[in-house]
Amino acid sequence: MPARTSTVETSPARTSHAETGPRKASPGKSNIVAARFERAFDADIRSRFFRGLDFAGPEGDPGWFGPGSAVWYVHSHLPTLILGLVGAAYIEGLDPSISWMAYDHSRIPERVDGIPTGNVDPEGAAVRLGHSLSFFIGTAYGSTPTAERLARTVRAMHHTIKGTRPDGLAYDADDPEWLRWNYATVVWGLATAHERYHRRPLSDIDRYYREFVRVGEALGGTDLPATKAEVAECLESYLPRLAVTPIKAFATGPNLRDSKAKPWEPGSAFMDWAARDMLPKWAQKLCLYQPPNPIALRARRATLWTVLNGLHDATGPIREYREAEARVAGGVSAPVAASTAPTDPDPVLTREEVEATA
Repeated sequence: MPARTSTVETSPARTSHAETGPRKASPGKSNIVAARFERAFDADIRSRFFRGLDFAGPEGDPGWFGPGSAVWYVHSHLPTLILGLVGAAYIEGLDPSISWMAYDHSRIPERVDGIPTGNVDPEGAAVRLGHSLSFFIGTAYGSTPTAERLARTVRAMHHTIKGTRPDGLAYDADDPEWLRWNYATVVWGLATAHERYHRRPLSDIDRYYREFVRVGEALGGTDLPATKAEVAECLESYLPRLAVTPIKAFATGPNLRDSKAKPWEPGSAFMDWAARDMLPKWAQKLCLYQPPNPIALRARRATLWTVLNGLHDATGPIREYREAEARVAGGVSAPVAASTAPTDPDPVLTREEVEATA
């Protein structure tokens, strides 16, 4: 497909319900929920993974997207953002190289004496989620230097991820084909969760797909799909090279029946169902997903919709969104950058050096 030039539309992110911004937290009892959530988010996520990220300044800096963008609207709903990342991680892992990259390099697999046990390490999964949230919130609402710093860090980490699968095939996180697949899974997951579970989804979801290309380009991606249809086509085009590895099989479907994880935690049967239920039909067939009967399916989806939107309504947009709004309250000082693609080679760093700067 032809390479796309990314653009950010600066008109308000309209929806079919004429909503132009995130819902504010409801008054009264929900303020208690909001306060508890804020304390938990600050202790578990913000204090650990948002260090050095600037959302309040410089005054007038629109960042990579700016007010009124579809990205600002979609990412302001934190519960669906997290669900989208869960769905993205699931479909991404259908690429055997991704499975082995995670097995060899990620903190998510539980390890004893350095050897993966086949179980999920809760702390490792929490670290992965924390870094993911800092990246997708930071690139959405952070200042331009903050977004650029986050992209440099992720590119630097990708440069360290190289190895060989047990079948002898090499993998490399800098491979353009891998970058395209990775990008497509992420934008698909975030957009799909938004469309299915946001109370007021964008009426033109392609606005989000077009804008989000900037994130993929900043990570070194090229020739990226830029609409919902193009992303769906891109994902399915990879089908001949996809498979369910033992790593994937052991952590999905019936193999999670005895999981001790709470329903909202990584590795739980419920979150596994939520991710598989969002997959394209061909991907559901690949991972042998059998949906429950139609009545149970509607009930599960309705319950998840209610929980996600109830939490968002109670808590309102997170602090970083509010700080970004205040940063541009007097207008933007310049248009968003014409391109986010890196222009200079990245320094070669070890994983330890990258983590020290994250």
